[in-house]
Amino acid sequence: MVLVSPGERIPVDGLVSEGSSNVDESMITGEPLAVAKAKGAIVTGGTVNGTGALTLRATRVGAETTPAQIIRMVEEAQGAKLPIQSLVDRVTVWFVPAVMAMAVLTVLVWLVVGPDPALTMALVAGVSVLIIACPCAMGLATPTSIMVGTGRATEMGVLFRKGAALHALSDMDVIAFDKTGTVTEGRPVLTDVVLAEGFARAELLSLVASVEAQSEHPIAEAIVQSARAEGIAVPMAEGFSSLTGYGVAATVGAHRVMVGADRFMTREGIEITTLQGAESALAARGRTALFAAVDGKIAAVIAVSDPVKRNSRAAIAALQAQGFETAMITGDKEATARAIADEVGIAHVVSGVLPDGKVAALEALAQGGRKVAFVGDGINDAPALARADVGIAIGTDVAIESADVVLMSGDLRGVVNAAFISRATMANIRQNLGWAFGYNIALIPVAAGVLYPVFGLLLSPIFAAGAMALSFVSVLTNALRLRRITPDMPDAISGHDAALTPQPAE
Repeated sequence: MVLVSPGERIPVDGLVSEGSSNVDESMITGEPLAVAKAKGAIVTGGTVNGTGALTLRATRVGAETTPAQIIRMVEEAQGAKLPIQSLVDRVTVWFVPAVMAMAVLTVLVWLVVGPDPALTMALVAGVSVLIIACPCAMGLATPTSIMVGTGRATEMGVLFRKGAALHALSDMDVIAFDKTGTVTEGRPVLTDVVLAEGFARAELLSLVASVEAQSEHPIAEAIVQSARAEGIAVPMAEGFSSLTGYGVAATVGAHRVMVGADRFMTREGIEITTLQGAESALAARGRTALFAAVDGKIAAVIAVSDPVKRNSRAAIAALQAQGFETAMITGDKEATARAIADEVGIAHVVSGVLPDGKVAALEALAQGGRKVAFVGDGINDAPALARADVGIAIGTDVAIESADVVLMSGDLRGVVNAAFISRATMANIRQNLGWAFGYNIALIPVAAGVLYPVFGLLLSPIFAAGAMALSFVSVLTNALRLRRITPDMPDAISGHDAALTPQPAE
């Protein structure tokens, strides 16, 4: 148990057991507003407590805390080799022997045709070629940009867990999104209860809430909170079971209660015809509708609504403006998914799929050699995150472990910033390589003495060393420009529903 006084930095990850306060989590999420914390809330090590005192139970300490994991993942990403670096390595393997041969040839030519003192001038020219052709600038071109780019991305709330993702994300053709908790808030509220004949609302909600109280799904939480807000008793359920993608079941008192999708009811042999029309109507209004059955008989359709995140539409519009195609893949029914997709501006929707169905949907999107990224937040998204060319995770540990890129906040503006950082970093690397190769191609002949017959100029090794150092400085200076990149979509950050075309700061 740890007591955190007002104004102190929280030392470990934990759960609040007593007290309430506002905590500045900007170092993790990038969001400037403090977050209210009360009993049961999760707090992260390294964040700053506000004006209240908190007593928390440590859940992760030392190397297991969130800041330590972030540091470790950033270090791994910064030390990674991108595919473009492999090309540089292959070129360098041939470049070094070629330069050595060029230096020897330069000495021989000067010895044969050079004026007196031929030996001195031959050695000066040969040494100048070796010095000015040092491939260090080529070797620095990629890792310096990676280090600066990933570091700046982390400051903006985007964590590249794998260095290769920094390269791959810039080449994506399609970015697909999960719906619940990704495009939407993931905190749905109960909106409708349509009862079958012979059932009362309070009794049914009590039974359903008792089952859902055993589940950690956001929809289950919405049902339980609504029941308790109405003063309905939520007794303890027994024999709880969950079937991913279908629903949940448990025994409450003398009743066997099942809650889930229509496919769950069909699987269990429960007739749902009488309530299918109500379910379809609710789904058409963007609600997520679930069937509830008691003792093998259909009892009700329960609908919840999950509001769209404030900046989802702006973020998706910004991605489309950058040339990405967008799609949404969800386990929700077609009507519900389409209502949300229309609201945020996504044209391509794949609905009603289980976790392995999301993988199949990604494979369909990837036909024709297209590159596909997937953005998700839950355990059911883990297979799709692992299958995608680039997996972008929001939230849960399972999702993060399966992903290549992690958004430290749940805002989809992070996807826009991740794509922008990726493209800006790759452009920076190409600029560095262009300078490094161009520098060598242009100055090796000068160092060899090609200007001497016409202008009488022979490059001194001292000036060759200075030119080589200038090449290093140019590469490093260009890479450091990435530190001045500002977060994209500033209008969205200040509350406007608009997206700006990203431009790197010069």
